[in-house]
Amino acid sequence: MTLPIVLTFTALLLVTTLALLWSRWPGWAKGLLVLGATAFYFFAYDAVSGMWGWPAAETLPERFVLLGAVIEEPTKQTPGAVYLWVNSLEGGHPAREPRAYRLPYEKELHLLVNEGLKKVRQGVTQMGTAEPRPGSGRLSWLRSGNEMPDIKIRDLPAPQLPEK
Repeated sequence: MTLPIVLTFTALLLVTTLALLWSRWPGWAKGLLVLGATAFYFFAYDAVSGMWGWPAAETLPERFVLLGAVIEEPTKQTPGAVYLWVNSLEGGHPAREPRAYRLPYEKELHLLVNEGLKKVRQGVTQMGTAEPRPGSGRLSWLRSGNEMPDIKIRDLPAPQLPEK
């Protein structure tokens, strides 16, 4: 997966260099080419970083299944974080692929996730919900860094089988 991406960026760099050195374009067009290639690089880097398993730069889904977590406690150098590996629930069914999410560290969240992980290790599937805290509005907390959703984790209810 990495080799095609590297080759694509190398080809873009080669074409841009050739256009800058050998074309008879006016200076403003060459400047636009450099700005466009630079903007493309940052856009592509952001898109590709999501494919490499880094925590998503998105909000936590409103309903999810907890698969795993890593808790990084705060120190003098770092503020700490809680990394969740979850599978969102869409229409009562798990999504095709799980995602990693990064949450700011909170002691209550640390304890809640620890209890959920203990039950996951015992084979009890854990379902979580992320709801906006009162007064915070939407689940836009990830970008701002100030607002945290109210996260609850509980046992996944047993499926209801239809009667015969």
